[in-house]
Amino acid sequence: MAGKAGLKAGLIGAAIMVVVTVISRLVPMAGALVYVSCGVSSLLYIGVGILAGFFLAAPRTAGKGAGAGAIAGLVSGGISGAVGAVILLIQVSRGGGIPGLDPQQMQQLAESGMDPQLLTTIGAVCGLTGGLAIGAGLAAAGGAILASLKPD
Repeated sequence: MAGKAGLKAGLIGAAIMVVVTVISRLVPMAGALVYVSCGVSSLLYIGVGILAGFFLAAPRTAGKGAGAGAIAGLVSGGISGAVGAVILLIQVSRGGGIPGLDPQQMQQLAESGMDPQLLTTIGAVCGLTGGLAIGAGLAAAGGAILASLKPD
């Protein structure tokens, strides 16, 4: 069953992705490290999809592998995205800055009447939604590739 394989792989992937999310949110990264972190997350989503395809019962098809991978990507992306959004909201509510904005930009936003908490909430929702979409897509590709290469 694609659902069972996807859920199992998604929960395993969620545990790994939560660790990566916590590290990336709490360790200040700049420059090339941001891109490396993004690449590592993308590879992990593909790996979650491959794991979901591996958990499928034989005979595997590309469609079943993609379905299991998409489920796994949604589960792992949803859980890690929610954890990342909560960490971001807590950091900003405690006086931390919005990632990517320096203190002068934060001051300009506050002077123009923009609420930093509202911007953070919008960013967290967009990040969660984007994480779900990217995670499902990459994991579906990984599951389809494994199911195609190893049908039995």
